[in-house]
Amino acid sequence: MSHTSRYLLAAALLLAPTFTQAQADTEKSRTVAGGGISAKGWAGRVDAKETAAGLKLEDAKLAMNGKDLVVTTGPATTYWNPANKATGNYTVKATFKEPSYMNVNTHPHPYGIVIGGNDMGTESESYLYCAAYGNGTFIVRGFGPAAFQLNGPRGGADPAVNKAAAKGAPVEQEIAVTVSADKIECAINGKVVGSYPKADVVTAGKLKSTDGLYGIRFAHNTDGIVTDLTMTKNK
Repeated sequence: MSHTSRYLLAAALLLAPTFTQAQADTEKSRTVAGGGISAKGWAGRVDAKETAAGLKLEDAKLAMNGKDLVVTTGPATTYWNPANKATGNYTVKATFKEPSYMNVNTHPHPYGIVIGGNDMGTESESYLYCAAYGNGTFIVRGFGPAAFQLNGPRGGADPAVNKAAAKGAPVEQEIAVTVSADKIECAINGKVVGSYPKADVVTAGKLKSTDGLYGIRFAHNTDGIVTDLTMTKNK
C-alpha cells in the first residue's frame, strides 16, 4: 500500500465516527399514526427538543397487549404510571424486546428503565434512566431538569448487553436499576454494568431523590415491547 493510500485510509477511519454521530443527530423523528396513550393509568412526555420541533405525545404510541406494554415512537418519550412509586432500597426491572432491530431507524436507538421520577410532566422534572442498545452498548443518563450523563457522551459497551444478529433481527434485554443506601446500579441481563455513588447522583442539577416514580423510556423512531415491569423492595 502506498503512502498516499495509507493516509487516505487513516483519514477515512478517523472521519467515520464523526459521520455516524452526524447521522444520529440529524435523523428526524416520525409521527406515529393512531398515536397517544391507551394503556390505562399511564402518562408520558416527549423530550423538549421534540416539542421544539413541533412533535407531541400523540405522535408516539403506548398501548397494552395483555400485561405487556407496546411502545412505538415517534419522538423520544418517557412513560410512567403515577401509581408506580418506589422508595428506600429497591430494584426496578423489566424485559425489553425489540422485535426488528433498527427497522425504522438508521442507527441503534436505546430503551430502558426510569427511576427517581419527581415533578414528572413538568418543566422541573427529574429522573434517571439506564438504557440498552441492540448493538451491545448502554447509557446511564438523566434529567435534572437539564440532561446529564453518568457514563459519558457515547455510553459504554459490555459483553452482557445482547447484540442483534443483523438489522431486522429480534433482540432482547433484561434491564434493572437497583437503589441501595449508598449507590445506584444498572444491571443488564443479570450483570451490573454501571455503579454510581448515590451522593454523586442525588445532587443539584441531577436527581432530587431516588424516591419517586418509575417507568420506561424509548428513544425516537423505535418499536419495542416491555414485559414484566416490576419493583421489588430490598433490605
